[in-house]
Amino acid sequence: MPALHIGHIPLANRLFVAPMAGVTDRPFRQLCKQLGAGYAVSEMVTSRKDLWASLKTSRRANHEGESGPIAVQIAGTDAAMMAEAALYNVDRGAEIIDINMGCPAKKVCNKWAGSALMQNEALAVQIAEAVVAACAPRNVPVTLKMRTGWCQQHKNAVPLARRFEAVGIQMLTVHGRTREQGYKGEAEYDTIAAVKAAVRVPVVANGDITSPEKARAVLAATGADALMVGRAAQGRPWIFREIGHYLATGEHLAPPLVAEVQRLLLDHLQDHYQLYGEATGVRSARKHIAWYVRALPGGETLRQHINTIEDCAAQWQAVQAYFAALGQRMDRLPATAAATLHEEQEGFCA
Repeated sequence: MPALHIGHIPLANRLFVAPMAGVTDRPFRQLCKQLGAGYAVSEMVTSRKDLWASLKTSRRANHEGESGPIAVQIAGTDAAMMAEAALYNVDRGAEIIDINMGCPAKKVCNKWAGSALMQNEALAVQIAEAVVAACAPRNVPVTLKMRTGWCQQHKNAVPLARRFEAVGIQMLTVHGRTREQGYKGEAEYDTIAAVKAAVRVPVVANGDITSPEKARAVLAATGADALMVGRAAQGRPWIFREIGHYLATGEHLAPPLVAEVQRLLLDHLQDHYQLYGEATGVRSARKHIAWYVRALPGGETLRQHINTIEDCAAQWQAVQAYFAALGQRMDRLPATAAATLHEEQEGFCA
């Protein structure tokens, strides 16, 4: 299969990490790329200029040492502000700009951003056109992520996709749910297949891709050019190499070695602490640790203990001790634990 490109930029493969607020920071993106993801999009960055200097936004715009291509997702409701936000991030290293029209979070949709824009097709297209126009002189391709529509009675992904392509959007990602669904129920793939049939630019399928078998089935059902994985990568970043191996060979990889997971998580924590600092780092790392151990023996006990620790070094040592003890009991993660899907909604926005 030939390499996939976003505009002029080649991608390593066709397995992508979904942008997730509070999750897909630089350490997590780097880890997923290391473990088989060919492309990762940043957490959503606001188009509000007054927030660009905030610590939260500066962390989200941090790409130091990250392997390319660097892709940044922006969100907002004003075309001129979105164009300015795109250039702001290009100046800070973004090689691809992604427009968020898929976020179902109330705090975003109440401001008519994210998937709420699908209710106002004229504004949605105006924003896409403005961002493309701003990025074109810099030779920066623009992509867009959306849902199937606002609600079951108003699925407009196909006509919007045609209009987005017409104004220069160079890749479209479709989450197989409406905004009304949030993350409930099951994703449907017929709409994604219809979008793929309606446009010539690459189309990425997103939603409920939780296993190698599901990945193959979604590709077959949609004809999509690539797959985007979100929740299933939380605490299981090796899912990308598992899917890649299965799609290439039809065979499953063995679950990862406990020693490898220990090394991956401890290295991830060190990168995490470095980005966030002591006070924020020790707290924000808790969810990642919980995701890694959620289905492992003694994982709930460790999670409860971790939540009482306020020191990064002590937290890191507790994780090290847990996996050292687990490694005495088993060489590899249990297959059921390696395949457990995280069902919580935290971190999902794009």
